[in-house]
Amino acid sequence: MKGALLINLGSPDSPTPKDVKPYLDEFLMDKYVIDVPYLLRALLVRGIILRKRPEESAHAYAKIWWEEGSPLIVLSERMHKKVQPLSNIPVALAMRYGSMTIEKGLQELSDQGVTEVLLFPLYPQYAMASTLTILVLAEEIRKKKFPHMKFSDVPAFFNKPDYIKNVADSIKKHLRDFDYDQLVFSYHGIPERHVRKTDKTKSHKKFVTNEMCCEVGTPEAEFCYRTHCYETTRLVVEQLGIPKDKYCVTFQSRLAGDKWLEPYTDVEIDNMPARGIKKIAVVTPAFVTDCLETLEEIAMRAKEDFEANGGEEFLAIPCLNDDDEWCETVASWINNWAK
Repeated sequence: MKGALLINLGSPDSPTPKDVKPYLDEFLMDKYVIDVPYLLRALLVRGIILRKRPEESAHAYAKIWWEEGSPLIVLSERMHKKVQPLSNIPVALAMRYGSMTIEKGLQELSDQGVTEVLLFPLYPQYAMASTLTILVLAEEIRKKKFPHMKFSDVPAFFNKPDYIKNVADSIKKHLRDFDYDQLVFSYHGIPERHVRKTDKTKSHKKFVTNEMCCEVGTPEAEFCYRTHCYETTRLVVEQLGIPKDKYCVTFQSRLAGDKWLEPYTDVEIDNMPARGIKKIAVVTPAFVTDCLETLEEIAMRAKEDFEANGGEEFLAIPCLNDDDEWCETVASWINNWAK
């Protein structure tokens, strides 16, 4: 019997330091997130970052927390509830980090008699800190707990026509009554070395600002997060007919110390008013679900900074969340696999 497991990032159980700390520990101690040797990672995370970050992050989570709970969890559950009735097979929901574990999701499917599972990482673009860590952990759990199961997985869907249409339709709807100077495509940032590490051809080209570093369709582009981001943007703006001077691509949420993908969202947005760009809309296509990075980092902090630097109007475009068309797309992919 076949089944599918939707897998998102995860969230602390509450916006308090006591719940945020173990969540951050699990997240930052993941070797695919901070990819340095274990002892150095432990020193960095547990000796430095977790001394201050839980309180700071808890404050940020508290600003976006809903009465029903974490927005990412609530929205993921709403999506799941729409996808399941549209699917021909059992569908479960899990998170990579936090209490809604992948093991619990697999157990739920196993209890329904599922032996063949479609792993569905809810990340359009491939990255080792998102897609890869999900697939690796799921396989470890399968070997230990569910050896009778067989796995398949949904590849990065950054250029799938129906996904592109969902994103384009969402942007079009939200921009209908907004006369913008610039549409910012803000993607989650990653260290440049992560892109090189995931290149199985070991022939990755040098990074060039504002250009794709790989040609789509080549072996080195298969797991190139940066190329996936730029190609998502290209396809969306092509469908919407947005001219080159009306949009840009940036990368957010970087950590200090390493060279991360550029240009940086906060730097670009802060500098826009001085260049005469006073009305902007920001869309975040690396996320299918609104979360801390979209609701607090973009819709709150980036907006405040933009206005403080002379910006006049700022629109944060929501993620796809539980949009009906997006849920239909997800269910159709599941059903096509299950045939």
